[in-house]
Amino acid sequence: MTPEGYGQAFQSGFGRTVGFLRSRGASRDNAEDAAQSAWLRGWERLHQLRDETMILSWVNTIAINVHRRTIQYEARYEALPELCGQGGIDLVAIDAARILTLCRPRDRIVLEQQMGGLTTAEMASKQGVSPTAVRIRLSRARRAARACVEARAVELRRPIGNQECAASSGT
Repeated sequence: MTPEGYGQAFQSGFGRTVGFLRSRGASRDNAEDAAQSAWLRGWERLHQLRDETMILSWVNTIAINVHRRTIQYEARYEALPELCGQGGIDLVAIDAARILTLCRPRDRIVLEQQMGGLTTAEMASKQGVSPTAVRIRLSRARRAARACVEARAVELRRPIGNQECAASSGT
């Protein structure tokens, strides 16, 4: 095929390629971009064309492949839906409640007050101590809660056979 023949095929077939892509669900802009890329690739690979009468279907095949690749590429960058919402389960509250059940009662009170939004000054006035004492108590409560959670995690990771042995030996 001569360059002039390809140019004429482009002029007569570009709009049909856009229409073909639109019929496959492409938006107007995406269809025009994919059609232009397909006709360019067709020009670059013109030596692969076996039957000149099949130029439009050949380019349309290239165009649909370009369109599909574009959709796959754009899908990688699609924003993920927000999973935590009003209809879902609040896992943070469940985890916090479990952690608090592992704490000593005194530590639990201090941590619940902080999670409730009280400042250290407000907590100090409620407990009748200084704000520094509350900060120290909070630090100790957090450290104790972390230690309890880590100990529980180790316990849960232990193989079932070892848990039975530990339970039977009284440890």
